[in-house]
Amino acid sequence: MFKAKKLSEIQSFISENLNIPGMDGWDLPSSTKTFPDGCHYRIEIAGVERYSTMKAMVDESKKRNLKIHRAICTVGGSTYCDFEELKNMAKMARDEQIEIIMTIGHRKGWDVGSKESGYVEGVVQGPRHRGADNISYWIEDMMRNLEAGIRGFLVYDEGALMIVNAMRKQGFIPKDTTFKWSVFGGQCSPAGAKLVEELGANSMNPLSDVSLPILSSIRTAVKMPLDIYMIIVDAFGGMFRAYDSPEIVRVASPVYFKIEPGTSEADIYKPWVTETWHEEFIRQKVKIASILKEIMDRRNPELKMSDKGPSDLSLPVV
Repeated sequence: MFKAKKLSEIQSFISENLNIPGMDGWDLPSSTKTFPDGCHYRIEIAGVERYSTMKAMVDESKKRNLKIHRAICTVGGSTYCDFEELKNMAKMARDEQIEIIMTIGHRKGWDVGSKESGYVEGVVQGPRHRGADNISYWIEDMMRNLEAGIRGFLVYDEGALMIVNAMRKQGFIPKDTTFKWSVFGGQCSPAGAKLVEELGANSMNPLSDVSLPILSSIRTAVKMPLDIYMIIVDAFGGMFRAYDSPEIVRVASPVYFKIEPGTSEADIYKPWVTETWHEEFIRQKVKIASILKEIMDRRNPELKMSDKGPSDLSLPVV
């Protein structure tokens, strides 16, 4: 007859056999990991919806003397950008040495079965692709972006990540293509983080409400950068973790500070929101990022932010 194992035995099995922490990092040790340039954190601005939004972001960052390392683009879907606009975004990002992570369609919210998302069961499923066709459509839009010169993409479906990682390994897509695991993939544990890293993710966005001990345990399990929400839309909880920033970097380095204010993603990223609205909104995001940098400089200047255009960024090819 099987005898149930004790909690300590479960934790020991996980840590000793799988090289994953069996418990959260309540002692909060300092991370010994950094970006390849030896620095501890970088700035990521989300919601760069159009070429005009990118121009506004770059202009505001220069006014504030703030280095931006990565832009999460077309959260409403790159299918709403024509090919010339994609090429213009790629060129500007290359010129400014900013890595683009493109959010591509086709996605579950656009699918003929999307009505299920309005029910509890559908919400639990998350935005993962429905069926083989939708994975192929999604990859087809990735091909369009790759042809425009873009090399970074947001992924939120484990099966799709497995496929595009195989494509990258086999040269079906460029070897310098990079994949960011999205918050919509729902991972928030060291086991989940290790899984998506092994599937080919180059960085990971945990859920927005993860505690410092959870971040510490995730950092122990993986090498890839963690993309941490420092401010998040009200629909996700509305947290603003400005004064947590030094401890987040100390415990979870290397990290990207992720800037995402607003009411809800549904409100701010529907494609019929005007371009001029996004131009003004992106300036506020850059301002918030500059405040985080100020707090880091005041509280823990020993933790360094990367300079502009570090060599490990996957910049667009133009």
